[in-house]
Amino acid sequence: MRFMDSPFSSAPAFDTSVLDRRAWPMGGRLDYWTAPDGWAIRRYQLGSGLRGRMLVMGGRGDMIEKYLEVIAHWAACGWAVTSFDWRGQGGSGRLTDDPLCGHIDDFADYIADLRGLAEDWRVQGSGPSVMVAHSMGGHMLLRALAEGMERPDAAVAVAPMLGLHSAPLPRWLAVMIAQGMIRRGKGRLRAWTQKEDSERQRRMRQKRLTHDPERYADELWWRDHSREIAIGPPSWNWVAQALESTQALSDSEALARIAVPLLILATRADQLVSTPAIRAAAAQIPGARLHVYGREAAHEILRELDAVRLDALARIDAFLDEHAR
Repeated sequence: MRFMDSPFSSAPAFDTSVLDRRAWPMGGRLDYWTAPDGWAIRRYQLGSGLRGRMLVMGGRGDMIEKYLEVIAHWAACGWAVTSFDWRGQGGSGRLTDDPLCGHIDDFADYIADLRGLAEDWRVQGSGPSVMVAHSMGGHMLLRALAEGMERPDAAVAVAPMLGLHSAPLPRWLAVMIAQGMIRRGKGRLRAWTQKEDSERQRRMRQKRLTHDPERYADELWWRDHSREIAIGPPSWNWVAQALESTQALSDSEALARIAVPLLILATRADQLVSTPAIRAAAAQIPGARLHVYGREAAHEILRELDAVRLDALARIDAFLDEHAR
């Protein structure tokens, strides 16, 4: 494993400052991919593909709209970019009667969707194929690769969910509480409350995600103007699955079998996922490169203030230029 630390890279990155982050880029295609079980997964495609194909995966509670800025960046670099909403969130339906509850029965359902969608994605063009994944998406990407999914030419995991930041609770207590709530029949209910109209809660949530209030406001704008994509806290079952899946991946020897050039970006200030768990996982993956930001970056590195965001894009683009030609 190769470690990289701050300060920032000086490599140039494509400037998307003129992009309207509250509008779909021209030339894209929004449609649905049908999973083998018939579930409709909302999908977005943009870019010529002269550079190759890129699959972009968001995190828990995300929707495609949050990443239009980076999708447009990579499309401008020549990639044919495909992104999608995970089952049960964004525009990919819901799994409970509560439209704001982020529920999943089994993380294996996410893996099955990813593998199926990726199989179709691979045959849609030529040239190098790469995958970029954030947070929960990063966990799914690494778990799927560890479980034998056909590998791309290169992969990038940004703040991957390889362990949950459960503080102040120790992990064992978080597991006990989640399993207890499931036994009480509350597995499909929200694990915590999130007051949509609370300015205080919104400010707290923003600080956990990004230092950029404008990009955070973009997410709220999309949620307010497309309520069908809005989602709130996860269900207790999602929490239990996340704790179980991250621990199982950490305890297995499967990470050592991942044979793909991999760049991992993380931050010491992450309040959602465990940075020590990311470091430990990176150490197990042969040849993985890890760069850890400091307090200048919160969890959503690709939606941070430009000093961080453009640095992260430059690092990713340089890595893909090196490994996916």
